[in-house]
Amino acid sequence: MSSTISTTIEDEDLWGGGNQPFKSSYGKLMMWFFIVSDALTFSGFLVAYGFSRFKNIDSWPIADEVFNHFPFLHGVDAPMYYVALMTFVLIFSSVTMVLAVDAGHHMQKDKVTFYMALTIIGGAIFVGSQAWEWKNFINGEYGAVETTGGQIYQFVYKDNPKKRVGLEEIAFEIPDERVQHDSKQGVWFYNEPTLPSFTVDEIITGFNSNPDIVIKTEKIDEKGNKIILSREESLEKINEVKYVVEGANLVRNEYGNRLFADFFFFITGFHGFHVFSGVVINIIIFFNVLVGTYERRGHYEMVEKVGLYWHFVDLVWVFVFTFFYLV
Repeated sequence: MSSTISTTIEDEDLWGGGNQPFKSSYGKLMMWFFIVSDALTFSGFLVAYGFSRFKNIDSWPIADEVFNHFPFLHGVDAPMYYVALMTFVLIFSSVTMVLAVDAGHHMQKDKVTFYMALTIIGGAIFVGSQAWEWKNFINGEYGAVETTGGQIYQFVYKDNPKKRVGLEEIAFEIPDERVQHDSKQGVWFYNEPTLPSFTVDEIITGFNSNPDIVIKTEKIDEKGNKIILSREESLEKINEVKYVVEGANLVRNEYGNRLFADFFFFITGFHGFHVFSGVVINIIIFFNVLVGTYERRGHYEMVEKVGLYWHFVDLVWVFVFTFFYLV
């Protein structure tokens, strides 16, 4: 009985009641509620991604072959290097945010200003880097073709299967007038998307006349590599081609299974929106620090609250980076 009473009293002392349960302000508690709910949202997205990948494991694009660009190094194969650099910058910005919060606890305005500025710069670099990744993903580099059944075929050199071949190296120009369909023509009333750089006939003709090129399919063998067809098999499969694919969008993509592009845009875009929002909020807090708002209040709790949000988006990116890029 006495132990029960003692525990109850201790719980009451710990809770504190009123506007600050567990000695946490209303704003800080609400930030934690938001973080928990948002964590569940991201968890649902990653679970859906994992389920879709498992279901299409034999045709899922290999991240090392997709994210192999690095600024100012055109044509250099640098798998995951830039994504790793982006991750480092974001994690480093989390460190500077910790230092800003610690400086706020000690009421050191100059240090809070300095570390908040570094955090903002790191977040801006990450958002800009993610936009650059999107641009490369959307535009593509080599191009591919798609069959009626939705299979993606890429082209490689027969003697060097690791080297991709661009559509411009294959296509045989066939003089022909190409007109883009718009909603004013025909009976289907839709606008045709941007015409590809080459027609299917130009690709097939050029491929048939170049014996050094073979097809790399989207299917993966037991060793985790894309299956490469022989020249004879390639000549047979090339006749199944119906579409020319350049880059990626929500309909089809040159890297393989179209669900990969859907999840890439949705998950990284959703996270990028969080980082961008965090940068904007950090800028607002930064200017409040400059004008001495929190000095007059006597505390820097607002810096701590935005710090919780910033650590959350950093942690989410660690999971996105692991499941989307590494696994």
